[in-house]
Amino acid sequence: MNKFQRFAINADGRDFAVGDVHGYFTKLQAALEAVGFNPAVDRLFSVGDLVDRGPESEQVLKWLDKPWFHAVPGNHEDMAVCYAEQTLRDDLYLQNGGAWLTAKNRDEKAEYAVTLRDLPVAIEVETAEGLVGIVHADCPFLSWSTLRDALSGRLSGLRNVEASCQWSRSRIDTENQEGVSGVRAVIVGHRPTRQPAVLGNVYHIDTGAWMGGHFTLIDLATLQCHPPINPKLNWDWEDRP
Repeated sequence: MNKFQRFAINADGRDFAVGDVHGYFTKLQAALEAVGFNPAVDRLFSVGDLVDRGPESEQVLKWLDKPWFHAVPGNHEDMAVCYAEQTLRDDLYLQNGGAWLTAKNRDEKAEYAVTLRDLPVAIEVETAEGLVGIVHADCPFLSWSTLRDALSGRLSGLRNVEASCQWSRSRIDTENQEGVSGVRAVIVGHRPTRQPAVLGNVYHIDTGAWMGGHFTLIDLATLQCHPPINPKLNWDWEDRP
């Protein structure tokens, strides 16, 4: 499995990234239509958490088969694979929204596991303004090139890199503004926010579409968010002074 994937510049259309989907693919389709997404030339990159909690998780294979749709795995893909491979208890997965997969037969579970396990942990996309990186939760290094080398097998002795990419909330929990060098921006999800939170050059775009919020789409060339960021609104889901 190639854990790191690079995409050349899109010379014909636009590239977008979207926050956590959690089985709300019909709602995602409506968000794409709202920005005039053209599947003939445009591309959509997902920060992961495609499955669990929502009503349409089983559509994930259909979406991953679309030539214009590309995704990294989130912690919920990690849990789905572990459950299908019987390394995660049924009750723990059910507590995290996995009822859709527990209802499948053994062969169906295996099919989902194979597809989700093969997703690249990180993606980088060339744009006219520079590289944009995509991971689910966080880049655990100060530089993007270190993450690229770690996931490409060029560095030894590094542990828990994939887990950090899929599970870590340390950057946003501490409101770390340091950013990641060697890349124009890093797009992540994982931690639901009322609107996108920009910490250094790291954009947190899980705006809770699965929990009554909305999908945020970010244009990778311009870094413009749709809907736009409201500078008067706090990004945290909870009101703070």
